[in-house]
Amino acid sequence: MPGLTRKTALGALALSVLSGQAETPRAILLNPAAPEFTRAAPDISRVSLDTSQGAIVIELHREWSPRGVDRFYNLVRAGYYDNARFFRVIANRWAQFGINGDPAIAQAWRTQTIPDDPRRESNIRGTVAFAFAVPNGRTTQVFINLRDNSTPHDAEPFVPIGRVIEGMDVADRLYSGYGETSGGGIRAGKQDVLFKEGNPYLQQNFPRLDWIRRAVEVQP
Repeated sequence: MPGLTRKTALGALALSVLSGQAETPRAILLNPAAPEFTRAAPDISRVSLDTSQGAIVIELHREWSPRGVDRFYNLVRAGYYDNARFFRVIANRWAQFGINGDPAIAQAWRTQTIPDDPRRESNIRGTVAFAFAVPNGRTTQVFINLRDNSTPHDAEPFVPIGRVIEGMDVADRLYSGYGETSGGGIRAGKQDVLFKEGNPYLQQNFPRLDWIRRAVEVQP
């Protein structure tokens, strides 16, 4: 697979930081215009989410959604999803994540939209797509379809960027007891507190939420 793994990339970054030639990972995440976010993803790549319930492996297909896959792939490589909560989980429907737990980083990306891609695949169980509130409004939030959601979601359209190839049982176990209350719903306009207060707010008010320890690119 073209490109470095996250481990190798971070090792190279550490060396360059020591020599004063690179920004810190957080500084990069605070700068959505950084060149790290302009890479084209491989045609097919895989990402492993090391969650509090176990590993979920997502296979990304760039032909399904070039802009969406590039955005997700680059955010993963930069560490954006590390320590992020699954803040909106509806049992047997979907599991949503993608607001960084550091409010400064979350705010930096909140309005960094990408244009829509035409939908090529259906929102069947196991597919992963970006959430959005308005056309051309995709930013960083994605969700895993926990059931066949093709009837409601294909018409929107929510555009799948990949599918879970390992760990659907893990996705099914993600804590869903808070329903919409912990995330507010992307269309409900109640996410401001997540962007302003981040993980401390979720930890205090919704301590049972599952989370992503690390998200990394893995070899097929």
